[in-house]
Amino acid sequence: MDLGTRIARRLRREREAAGIGVSELARRAGVSKATVSQLENGSGNPSVETLWALGDALQIPFAQLVDEPSAGPTLIRATDAADVRAATAAYSAALLSASAPNARRDIYLVRAEPGQARDSSPHPPGTTEHVILISGGALVGPADGPVTLAPGDYLSYRGDAAHVFEATEPGTSAVLVSELR
Repeated sequence: MDLGTRIARRLRREREAAGIGVSELARRAGVSKATVSQLENGSGNPSVETLWALGDALQIPFAQLVDEPSAGPTLIRATDAADVRAATAAYSAALLSASAPNARRDIYLVRAEPGQARDSSPHPPGTTEHVILISGGALVGPADGPVTLAPGDYLSYRGDAAHVFEATEPGTSAVLVSELR
């Protein structure tokens, strides 16, 4: 199943499970009703920001909208990862592994280029993000005090507060783990 179809099915299922209409979900997420309708019909092309906002409005992790479960070993080649691009920055995230239904841990491969920072609104309370920089350079962490990372550096910070990821070198990539306790 392609990414657009997965998002459409899961978004509708989660919205209906929450017992809210398209208009209410759009209001809570701060997106247009047309955007929600397009996504539920499989015709939209959502940004990372839109999917995070919808997930937060539904009180579910981003991964629940995009993950493709697997029964066996999972290999995702870097060239085959299904990226979701940011609307305002040269930044994309590909979900590598989603947590089990009663756990909250998702793993992403992030790719970013210098230019515009990827500013993230707070995620649900109790969220912690872990970043390991693979290549390039980046300013990462709390919006009011990001840390400069080099390849191999690890940083953990509160994801339930405003935070940022800004590439400072071309070809920046990182592994990001989002954890909710």
